[in-house]
Amino acid sequence: MADLSSVEAIIENGKVKNLDTNSSSNKAAPTGYDKDSFLKILVAQMKYQDPMEPTSNTEYISQYATFTQVEQLSNMANSMSLSRASEMVGKTVVVTQTNPDNGKSTEIQGVVDFVTYSGNKAYLSINGTNYNIDDVTQVLDSDYTDALKVVDDFQKNIDKLPELEYITEEKHGETIDSMYDYYMNLDDRAKNLMNKNYVTSLLQYVNQLDDIRGDTHRTFSKDKT
Repeated sequence: MADLSSVEAIIENGKVKNLDTNSSSNKAAPTGYDKDSFLKILVAQMKYQDPMEPTSNTEYISQYATFTQVEQLSNMANSMSLSRASEMVGKTVVVTQTNPDNGKSTEIQGVVDFVTYSGNKAYLSINGTNYNIDDVTQVLDSDYTDALKVVDDFQKNIDKLPELEYITEEKHGETIDSMYDYYMNLDDRAKNLMNKNYVTSLLQYVNQLDDIRGDTHRTFSKDKT
């Protein structure tokens, strides 16, 4: 006899009764049915069917065909998930996790070192910790992350400059000129990633130096006049 202890379905007159999701009094249909679970339900359905109105073979075949289609779709989804995870190795990703207790979300950003698989699920290893691929919210292009690092380093160098009133030609002229040239040669992606306050601050330093030299104020326009 089939062990029905693990099958969360009620069979009455050959019908599955607890899968009515329209009734608010019933629990949601259990998820994660595999082929063994389906066969157990099918055996129970055959055993307890109404002998006066037995379920037809055609209906059994239809049920099995429906289950097979669902199983194939599930296998296809798992295969696509595993393939997508493998493509993330070496890339920078953002993982967003939500605390079920307070609803707060936290983001972890890092490079995927390798991928592990367990129970048809893919887990990404980032800095020694495994994260579910379903929690990945962003995959960052390598050119983007490179540009982001360039911008971050450049902004840190701007932070090292003294207050405007302490700028001198002797101490800071060459540095500010180099920063101006560096900014002008940045590609558009990097420029768009820069904090606008840093762009404004750099221009103020450049123009302060122009004033010291008695030169016309430079701009960040590429047009040559």
